[in-house]
Amino acid sequence: MVLHTSPFSSAFLRFLHSLSWGLIFPCFWLFDRLLASFLATTYEKRQHSEDPCYFRALCILISTPLYLALVVATLPFAFLGFLLWAPLQAVRRPYIYSQRGRVDKNHAEQGNAGTPVNDWRASGKSFCFCSANVCLLPDSLARFNNLSDTQGRAKEVGKRISNGASRPQIKIYIDSPTNTSISAVSFTSLVSPQGGGEVPSKVASVGGGIMSLTEYKHESNGEAEKEPEESSSSKLQGQEQENTPLNETDSASGVQISISAPEPSSVQEAEDGQMPNDKLKEGDSSSLDSRTASRDSLVKFHISDSNAVNNKLVYRASMIKKASSRKRRHADDSFDHEISAFFPANLDFLCLQEVFDKRAAEKLKNQLHHYFQHVIYDVGCYAWKDCGPFKFLNSGLLLASRYPILDASYRCFPNGRGEDALAAKGALFVKVHVGSTPQDQRIVGYISGTHLHASEADCAVRCEQLDLLVNWQSEFRKSTSRPAGADSPEDMVAFNVICGDLNFDNCSSEDKLEQQHSLFTLYKDPCRLGPGEDKPWVVGTLLDPSGLYNEEVSSPENLQKVMENEEGRKEYLVYPTSKKHGSSQKGRKIPLKGSGRRIDYILYAEEGLQPEWKVDVEEFSFITQLAGLTDHLPVSMRLTVSTGDEEP
Repeated sequence: MVLHTSPFSSAFLRFLHSLSWGLIFPCFWLFDRLLASFLATTYEKRQHSEDPCYFRALCILISTPLYLALVVATLPFAFLGFLLWAPLQAVRRPYIYSQRGRVDKNHAEQGNAGTPVNDWRASGKSFCFCSANVCLLPDSLARFNNLSDTQGRAKEVGKRISNGASRPQIKIYIDSPTNTSISAVSFTSLVSPQGGGEVPSKVASVGGGIMSLTEYKHESNGEAEKEPEESSSSKLQGQEQENTPLNETDSASGVQISISAPEPSSVQEAEDGQMPNDKLKEGDSSSLDSRTASRDSLVKFHISDSNAVNNKLVYRASMIKKASSRKRRHADDSFDHEISAFFPANLDFLCLQEVFDKRAAEKLKNQLHHYFQHVIYDVGCYAWKDCGPFKFLNSGLLLASRYPILDASYRCFPNGRGEDALAAKGALFVKVHVGSTPQDQRIVGYISGTHLHASEADCAVRCEQLDLLVNWQSEFRKSTSRPAGADSPEDMVAFNVICGDLNFDNCSSEDKLEQQHSLFTLYKDPCRLGPGEDKPWVVGTLLDPSGLYNEEVSSPENLQKVMENEEGRKEYLVYPTSKKHGSSQKGRKIPLKGSGRRIDYILYAEEGLQPEWKVDVEEFSFITQLAGLTDHLPVSMRLTVSTGDEEP
């Protein structure tokens, strides 16, 4: 199957498309600014709260005639551009595939482009998935969700995701018969992603706030290795401290540190830059540089002993206690879960929704390429092609991967209604190459990204779209089950995952039809106990737009604290609507149902994989690193694929 590196098959068609859009864009931009001038966000209102009451009205009275005159002046050119642009959409390709660095077009179109795949472990491997709705609409439309500066937000979203994912994954495992509260505490600030030095060979047990060094397991580039206990000269590399030898210290209880760093070939340091706008500067600066932010989240310092000259790494016990409470498992859960201020380290696959604006998509793609080697963006169709009414916007889907993409396919939902019919909402199906057997048989995974119909009243529309999603995914798997060539063996399937904004939750009585859909018998939702009931640790992913700029939630760390508080988060999450709960949720006199509307999902299949292979969820996270940039909480899941074989 062909991977399309350009929206059109020839340079001449690309030129015509650029010319037509060049004629349309001035009128489109001016009209967008005209509408935006009437819609102020709460942040902008707060900024101008001390201005005279007539000031905004005066600005509108001056700017409106000016914008209208310019719109009228550019309208004839836009009309000519539209006459050229609309027919071109009939031959436009459904997506653009981008690879970081130089792309060999012949190889890319055969699905073979990309960095070499890591050696597949005989026992299996883990993969991390993330899904987020980033609301990158044209600026005037984004303001209906209390968001502005789409171009600046796009760059900032990509920067935060890349910085968060490129930190090393560090876990501390405590083996103690008297303390079982910490199952896997994840710290991500001990070393920098590009740090070339060694990591501490001894880590401390929790006692009086001091951790004595015992042992660690270092995972890098997919290989695990165990350092000898005699290694007493390991170094810790950081930005604000010099390399310091760490000496061996005995410990009564066993502690193990696991560090998994991103591959150097697939990670680049993000470019330094200024904040896109003033609102991102307040209470939010730490999120730009993930390493700085991590140091704030896990405070560390050195102390000097009078009898020894060596330094010891000391952690504040309160930080460890706080981290352990976030990671503590419920008795009926087999995996860890947390509300995290950062995107997961070693993120492998990213599925985004509502990347509608073309210029914003380009900026976002460029930032994501600092970490992800492969990106598929500008997904969908325009005008009258393939899916019913005229489409002004594409699907808004974007997929980024650290693994080579072999095949991709997009399908448009034909049953959109109302304002949703103006966008080419649908599903993107991708097949990725995650490994190979010693016999050179490919090991692959399937990822589907989607965004369903938004109107709460149209349950039947969403159910029909779920039916199409399941059928299309099955067809895609059948058509891509083996490499090209009659003698090639079928690919070995490691995982099958669906990510996206499904626009229904699992606790609203109005969403009963979707909650009982057969999708949930084919795919497993790690947050769900059954139809209408989520697990007790689950929180909603849809934020109340009116509170996006409140100081309590203005930074990733602040939003994390609020989301961890059951009472505090009721001020900032959207809760299921109900006839019995018709009053304002902020009064909270009437009990609210559930923990907020969780409409962003990551589902995985346990059937249809390689025989005798097993998939298990290792951890699930709700992420606050995009605080102030979108009205959704991203979600992530780390999935372990076990083959049942032992390492040689």
